[in-house]
Amino acid sequence: MEIFNITDKEDQKIKSYPYKGRELPVKDVWIRWLTQAGEEESSPEYGFRLFTVGPGGEIPIHNHFYYQTMCILTGNLIVRSHDIKTDEVVQERIVGPYDLVFVPSMEPHSMRNQSDSEEATFFCCIANVYGDELK
Repeated sequence: MEIFNITDKEDQKIKSYPYKGRELPVKDVWIRWLTQAGEEESSPEYGFRLFTVGPGGEIPIHNHFYYQTMCILTGNLIVRSHDIKTDEVVQERIVGPYDLVFVPSMEPHSMRNQSDSEEATFFCCIANVYGDELK
């Protein structure tokens, strides 16, 4: 068993996400890995992370092999699902505290902080995290 406080881990600024062979810029987003595969003390088959999205911050369209579940803690985010072939938005919703968002494997998605003055935070659990997929 491991016990630690969220504040024991440090935020890392995310600069870009890969999508369809190119790196897309990320605006004002930080990730704090709470657990992840490959750590000496624990190697779970999942990753548990805390994201902070600054005012007006944005995660561009991207997809990944692993499943993802997000639990919004603070703020309001506009989350989008995109068509895998055309990248057109097929679903868009505003989510806030205690809303859950599940993203299936390889589904293109994006999100933006709706506020221009307050940050948004969410927990994110991802399945089957291995080596080069650590972002």
